[in-house]
Amino acid sequence: MAVQKLTRRLTYPPALVAQVQRAVQGRPLEGFVPGEGPFPTRVMVVGEAPGRQEIETGHPFVGASGQELTKLLALAGLQRSAVYITSVVRSRPYHLRHGHDRAGQAVVKRPNRTPTKREVAAFAPLFDWEIAMVAPEIVIPLGNTALQRLVGPQATIGVLHGQVLKTPVLTWQDDQYSPGNKPVWVVPMYHPAAYLYARRLEATVRNDWAQLGAWLQAQRTDH
Repeated sequence: MAVQKLTRRLTYPPALVAQVQRAVQGRPLEGFVPGEGPFPTRVMVVGEAPGRQEIETGHPFVGASGQELTKLLALAGLQRSAVYITSVVRSRPYHLRHGHDRAGQAVVKRPNRTPTKREVAAFAPLFDWEIAMVAPEIVIPLGNTALQRLVGPQATIGVLHGQVLKTPVLTWQDDQYSPGNKPVWVVPMYHPAAYLYARRLEATVRNDWAQLGAWLQAQRTDH
């Protein structure tokens, strides 16, 4: 009997959310953006952390990066509504930057930053629970933070982008990461923001997603 798929949001266990909030208390993080999409589902896309627009809207991958992600998914023959989208850190990491506005008045800005390893670990129990609930066959990490959370610190997008790997993903147990029991397909990809800032990567990124589409089609044919 097929499992019915509904586009909705998981209801996170309150105790688990409270545990994460205690772990990041006092850290320069704001808001909380839940994952979004059908579950269980075949494909899960994993980003780094929400940005300002994600916090404002409450949805993952909106704005310029989100628009590019939708286009890249289409290159692989995937509709955004058919994949589950989340991130390894669910709150926006920021740092303080002191400066002046055009009128010369002192201002403090809070631009995005990369989450620390400690912050990624703080959210790890919630992320582990989410993967278990979504039960994806294929996980697509976008960028190094997501990739290393899944398979370890030795992995880099620059080396592994576009490759199809069959591997267990790491889970957080006893204050450390350990390989899970069930291997899944992991397909590392550059974050959409990467080629928005470095246009030389655009052809590579688009080719990676097109090749993913060919692999997905072959998988369907084999079945």
